[in-house]
Amino acid sequence: MGHGSSPEDLIRAARAAGVTDERLLQAVRVTPRAEFVPAEHVASAYRDTPVPLPHDQVTTQPSLVAMMVSALGLTGGEIVLEVGTGYGWQTALLARLAAYVVSVERWPDLVEEARRRLAGQGIENAAVVLGDGTLGVPARAPYDAVIVCAAFPEVPEPLVAQLRTGGRLVQPIGPGGRERVELYERRAHGLAHRATVTPAHFVRLYGAHGYDQR
Repeated sequence: MGHGSSPEDLIRAARAAGVTDERLLQAVRVTPRAEFVPAEHVASAYRDTPVPLPHDQVTTQPSLVAMMVSALGLTGGEIVLEVGTGYGWQTALLARLAAYVVSVERWPDLVEEARRRLAGQGIENAAVVLGDGTLGVPARAPYDAVIVCAAFPEVPEPLVAQLRTGGRLVQPIGPGGRERVELYERRAHGLAHRATVTPAHFVRLYGAHGYDQR
């Protein structure tokens, strides 16, 4: 491995972005991002940059993944809902940090790729579900944490409803392309804003409680 081709580069980028959670940094160390990107982009897997996926999708920049996951404050016992699986690298990190991950992806080929790649890493505590992420997965609710990997000006109501009181939710809030990643906590009356994690650029969130796909 030459310079720029090691998980340690991603760990350095995560630390530089302010991530201090050692469990998370270790998860980055042992989860090979090269196994979760399209073959033609393996060379750039350990650069702190997004990687193109089919359907005009894109992976989230690794340091940004680390910041968002870190904001959830996972301790190991949680059931997590992830909206937007892609090829499953973030799913794999979540699976190493929580008890179980339910991840929703709207493209059937991405669902298959993510399932195959997670299985290839021996990760069995994550389920990748084909569906509309804005509807969540009510059958597995309530969730202790929710992480949304696409942008919309508000949090979809079903995701709020499926988050247990005291649970945390991270989502980029904005129109798609110019967002603030926000951290919320579920209260009895609804969501309370806890912190702004970082400015970012995300693809749009499509679905019944997101942007119209037409």
